[in-house]
Amino acid sequence: MDSVPRPPLDIEQLRRVVAELSFYSGIEVVESTGSTNADLIARASEPGIDQTVLLAEAQQAGRGRHARTWVSPPRAQISMSMLVRLRGIAPEVLGWLPLLTGIAVVDALRATAGVDANLKWPNDVLIGGGSRSARAGKVAGILAEVATSGDAPAVVVGVGVNVSLTEAELPVPHATSLLLAGATELDRTTLVCALLTEFARRFDTWRAAGWDIGSLLDDYRARCVTIGAEVRAELPGGEVLTGVATGIDDHGRLLIGDRAVSAGDVTHLRAEG
Repeated sequence: MDSVPRPPLDIEQLRRVVAELSFYSGIEVVESTGSTNADLIARASEPGIDQTVLLAEAQQAGRGRHARTWVSPPRAQISMSMLVRLRGIAPEVLGWLPLLTGIAVVDALRATAGVDANLKWPNDVLIGGGSRSARAGKVAGILAEVATSGDAPAVVVGVGVNVSLTEAELPVPHATSLLLAGATELDRTTLVCALLTEFARRFDTWRAAGWDIGSLLDDYRARCVTIGAEVRAELPGGEVLTGVATGIDDHGRLLIGDRAVSAGDVTHLRAEG
C-alpha cells in the first residue's frame, strides 16, 4: 500500500465540472496551506465572494471540532472548503448546513466509491464493515464555521476525506480510508467532482425550499447510524451521558433518552439489533 499512486488534482477537469454546474463562482487548488477553512474565512469580507471552493494538496494545520488539528500527507486526502452565503436564513436553521453537507458526502461516496458510507452524529462520515470491508471507521469529517453574520451570513464548510491513507498514516486508531475500505474509486479528482455536484444539488434544493428542513431532516435520519445505537456522550462542562440514541429532533440535536444533546463527543458503544 505504500506504493499507491497519488497523482495531483486535475484542476482543469475540476474547472470544467464547476462551469457545467453553474453553482460555484470559482475553484482553486493550492499545493499546501495551514487550513483551507482559515484561508476562506480570511477572504469572507471580500466583495462578492460566494459559492467558491478551495482545495489543498496538503494541509499543515487542518482543524476539526473542538479545535483539534491534524496534518495530512500530501495528495492522500481531500482537503476542501466551500464558502457559501445563506440569504434570508433564520439563525436557528443555520446549523443544518453541516448536516446537509454530511448527507451530500455520504451520497457521493456511496455512488462514486461504492462504499457503505453513513453518518455518525453530528458531522462524521463512517464506513461500516461489510462483505468488501473488514474495517469500520471514520473516513471523513465536516467542520462549518460562520465567517460573517447578518442577513446573508457567510459560512465556510470544510470537508476532509481520507482517500489513500495507509494503516500507518491514519490520524487516529478509529479512522479508516477509502483505500483500506476497498473503495472502487480512489481518484481524488473524480471524488471531488462527485462531492461538489452533490453539495450543489442539495444546497440549491434547500434554498429553493426557503431553507425548510423537512426533507433534509428525513434524509439525515435515514443515513444516520447513531440512531438506535447505544452511545456515550461527553458533553460540554464534563458531564457524561450514556444511553440509546433514539432520534434527531427538528433542531438537529441528538436525542438520548429524554435528553436533547446539541454538542458533545459521541462514541458508539453498540448497535441495537
